[in-house]
Amino acid sequence: MLKFLHAADIHLDSPLKGLEAYEDAPVDEIRGATRKAFDNLISLAIEEKVAFVLIAGDLFDGDWKDYNSGIFFANRMGKLAREGIKVFIVSGNHDAACPITKTMALPDNVTLFSRGKPQSVTLETQGVIIHGRSYPSRTVTDNLASSFPEHTPGFLNIGLLHTSLTGHAGHETYAPCTLDDLNSKGYDYWALGHVHQKKIISETPWIVFPGNIQGRHIRETGPKGAVLVHVKNDTIHRVEHRELDVLRWAICQADVSGCTTQDMIHDQIRTSMEEEHQRALGKPMAIRLELEGSCICHNDLHSRFEHWIEAFHTIAAGLGQTWLEKVKISTRRKTGTTHVSGENLPFSDIVKAVENLNLNQGTLTEMDPDIASLKGKLTSELIQDNPVFSGNPEVLTELKDSVRELLISRLMHKETGL
Repeated sequence: MLKFLHAADIHLDSPLKGLEAYEDAPVDEIRGATRKAFDNLISLAIEEKVAFVLIAGDLFDGDWKDYNSGIFFANRMGKLAREGIKVFIVSGNHDAACPITKTMALPDNVTLFSRGKPQSVTLETQGVIIHGRSYPSRTVTDNLASSFPEHTPGFLNIGLLHTSLTGHAGHETYAPCTLDDLNSKGYDYWALGHVHQKKIISETPWIVFPGNIQGRHIRETGPKGAVLVHVKNDTIHRVEHRELDVLRWAICQADVSGCTTQDMIHDQIRTSMEEEHQRALGKPMAIRLELEGSCICHNDLHSRFEHWIEAFHTIAAGLGQTWLEKVKISTRRKTGTTHVSGENLPFSDIVKAVENLNLNQGTLTEMDPDIASLKGKLTSELIQDNPVFSGNPEVLTELKDSVRELLISRLMHKETGL
């Protein structure tokens, strides 16, 4: 039986976002997470005695400050070479953004496919032919799949491509193509990259996104790794996802509806985090904590937000190797503001005015010129990574609702203790 590994979107030496400023966070481990995940990929290839490894784009993470990433990569390729394992790579949009990668000398066991046109490599002893094409530039809007050759009879045909297909949320549309475009080539397996969540698009033929090997921020939750493909009698026999990540990102949703005291909320949060740990099989974790439900402590959660955050951080620290990326309080109050705004109290008119604030007109930059000025001073990467500046209506509505809720909760807590 022949085996090969399909990986993509390694983003070697890419930083994990949202944790490095965290007090007591293991900064060196966080910065080295993609390297450790890549080492896991190399170890898996050797342990499974695969014939070759496919990397479907974005091996690197844009421009380098120096050659350290390239040296690390070459060293790991040497380990595979000593085991007789070949590596086949197509460059993706992030690879194409780095001038150094275009001139980097590759080890003998590594093939980087042509940027100008599709290239086919035949492995006679394995009965396999691999068709691939690299990105000529960072932004590729052409349908690269359409230029791939038809399948070669008598061989297991594999297509290696970095593409968004017809589009995926959260990913830019690069090298777009349709399933019909891929099916028309008659290949047995399409090894795709660019989409960071593992997805099996089709099994006849196999069209697979393995996802990235290490989550880099809270939008990349769940197990990350590569796909191990088993070939039997010249056909794809089995496809299995293998976990390689060294730090797991997760969104932990805790329903505090039944909690009436601070201690009960703490217990519920601890239980919810422990459940996430069990799902992660003990890996270090970066968690976004989201509190939900109709809760009698709602006003206190908002009015003393900083106090609660410190308590939640302490709970996470007590679990070991757990860090909170963010805390989001989406609870609802059990008692509305009607009884307060209807009473003849000094602050009742203020509560009513705040509750009726219309914060949903226009974007943040339209509402406050200072925000527009700040946005103009930020890099495009910072703007892209910050949901506040994204212009997403759902994000802005959530932010504005949080502002309103904070004002009301603090007013009510100060005057009534509710």
